[in-house]
Amino acid sequence: MHDRAAALRFVSSPRALPGKSASNSGMRILSLSAAVAAFGGILFLAGCSACSTQPQSPQQVRQATANATSEIKNDAKAVAEGVRDGLQRPSADQPLDLNTATEGQLKSLPGINDETAARIVANRPYRSTHDLVDRRLITTGEYDQIAPRITVK
Repeated sequence: MHDRAAALRFVSSPRALPGKSASNSGMRILSLSAAVAAFGGILFLAGCSACSTQPQSPQQVRQATANATSEIKNDAKAVAEGVRDGLQRPSADQPLDLNTATEGQLKSLPGINDETAARIVANRPYRSTHDLVDRRLITTGEYDQIAPRITVK
């Protein structure tokens, strides 16, 4: 299990997902896929060469492989969901439009809670992102945190 934890740390490390631009998204997913495949290989080999000195029957090997595969499938699904969620979050590359965003989308921004998101929606339309500060819906500090992640179309 130590190898599994190390592989998960590698997959979630910044080195495994270089860059933040949309042009690197495909490369990040490819790197992530390679890391998941490597993790699966390590887990498979660890399952096949258990610390037992007794030879395993084909049935035992098949069962161990099925268990490892099931575990990898669950982990890969969680990684894929995390990647999808990360790619859908507002960023400088894909800013959130204040005039069309839902309260749920607005709450994904740092420092924006339920109440603030509801006030932003209630005070539409906006001509500029800075309207949030001008209308005293958020502070300048809060605006500075989210400014690169929002837009008005």
